Amino acid sequence: MRIYFTKSQLVDPSFWLLLISNIVTIYFAFTEDWNPVTVLLVYWFQSIIIGFFNFIRILQLKEFSTEGFGFNGRPAAPTSTTRYFSAFFFLFHYGVFHLIYLAFIMTDTFGEKPGIAELRYIMLSAGLFFITHFFSYLFYRHRETHIQKIGSVMARPYARIIPMHLTLIFGFFGGVLSLFLILKLVADMAMHVIEHHMARKDPAYE
Repeated sequence: MRIYFTKSQLVDPSFWLLLISNIVTIYFAFTEDWNPVTVLLVYWFQSIIIGFFNFIRILQLKEFSTEGFGFNGRPAAPTSTTRYFSAFFFLFHYGVFHLIYLAFIMTDTFGEKPGIAELRYIMLSAGLFFITHFFSYLFYRHRETHIQKIGSVMARPYARIIPMHLTLIFGFFGGVLSLFLILKLVADMAMHVIEHHMARKDPAYE
């Protein structure tokens, strides 16, 4: 699979909006001297937002493939029942995953909890990411013409957020957070490109 920026990518407003959102968050992280918990909570909220819009995408799949996907060892049929079950199973699994992750973030591992000032920045950054991903959802809603595998759609957010958060955690423990924040930005942008161009069956991603 080749990965490079196409001409259409350069005029994709959702790409640039996501880039700006990440840069603004990194700017606040350094200028306001955010503690590790504040940074992780901001990106935890971004993960929740990604999962929410993926849940909506699954519910709105009109045509999809169930290749390699099934229940209790039996292949699933591409029906509305499969779509709804898959959407709510994803919502449950993704939600439990993030509840456990939140409990981990709020332990003493990463230091003191954010105060009122930090909470304002968390909400501001989370709101910015919500607007970004909402716009991306609207922008690509009628452009994702490729018939997708429903199992791949369910797994896609995990492939996007797990490397993102592992990068941040290793950054905290390695003491080079600035480098890892940049790497997180690169990973986030790359996955955005891959995710949407695969859905559009761009030949650059085959």
